[in-house]
Amino acid sequence: MDSSTRALLDHVPQEGRLTTILLRPDRGQPAHAVDQVEVVAGLGLVGDHRCIGRSPDPAAKRQVTLLQAEHLPAVAALVGRSEVDPTLLRRNLVVAGLNLASVYDRRFRIGDVALEGTGWCHPCSQMEQALGPGGFQAMRGHGGITARLLTDGVLTVGDAVTVAGVPTEQG
Repeated sequence: MDSSTRALLDHVPQEGRLTTILLRPDRGQPAHAVDQVEVVAGLGLVGDHRCIGRSPDPAAKRQVTLLQAEHLPAVAALVGRSEVDPTLLRRNLVVAGLNLASVYDRRFRIGDVALEGTGWCHPCSQMEQALGPGGFQAMRGHGGITARLLTDGVLTVGDAVTVAGVPTEQG
């Protein structure tokens, strides 16, 4: 990759916003939206099933999942709906205004909480049930990212989402 392309990839001038926080208290249960949530570094969002009864594991790659708000209309169009409720999509955080592909491999912040993108969040077969026939295919390329939580804190709907560094080495 040439240096001008590397420079473009390393610079993310956009600032996003956290638009939705979703928790699922039990596996397989529907998500519900909250305005604010406590974050435990290395673990997850307090009240979400991934956080309940577990100990922090800083190496875990899927402590929280993020979805791009701008992808919701595309998914809706692909399954023949006028809109898609993000509670159906099994993700924790919905972000608008910042391309999540820009942070899938780097550190970023939501409000005062530091996160590190760990990779793509691919759709699961449950998208067929949630969205109807073709739901899995509609979510391909629109599933968002997974991330580690690096610091404790509180996330609040409306928090700024900003890039905090250059891409990390994924292992």
